[in-house]
Amino acid sequence: MPDKRIYLTGFMTSGKSTLGPILANVLGLDFYDLDREIEKVENLMVVEIFEKKGEQYFREIEGKILRELSHKSNIIISLGGGTITSKENYELMKSAGKIVYLKVSPSNLYRRLKNKTDRPIFKDLVLNEKPQEDFIQRIKELLEKRNVYYEKADLIINTDISPIGITVDKIAKKILGLFNEKN
Repeated sequence: MPDKRIYLTGFMTSGKSTLGPILANVLGLDFYDLDREIEKVENLMVVEIFEKKGEQYFREIEGKILRELSHKSNIIISLGGGTITSKENYELMKSAGKIVYLKVSPSNLYRRLKNKTDRPIFKDLVLNEKPQEDFIQRIKELLEKRNVYYEKADLIINTDISPIGITVDKIAKKILGLFNEKN
């Protein structure tokens, strides 16, 4: 597959960082996790960047590193959950490669997020032991803002219902199909 760029998007805990390296291996591509690349450059965890430098700074560095990675060929990039909401990021990804959205229901997102303190957007809910309804409400609010971008992906995969092995095989075949289509 010459000159392929695949951008995995979806809400936090949708499986991007888990499926990304497996898909890259199956498809013979290099894998980059955008959050890990940001952490390497900043020498801070994502949650620390949010706390110490703010979300605006994080989004700026995220866009810069995404642009740098997008010059590479034959890659899969696992994006942060909000990366796609920047118009510049979205346009870059649409022109440079294919966007694959890993879709998960709010109830499954809650189940995956409820005990995680390393997610800046949900840290306060976890630490203050807020009820499930508060979590799901925040998830729905964020999904409402992000779905306008997520739903424009070249490929949408519902990861709620498939075991990981089936999901990887299915996604790999569909990704190959995207690049075999006449654009």
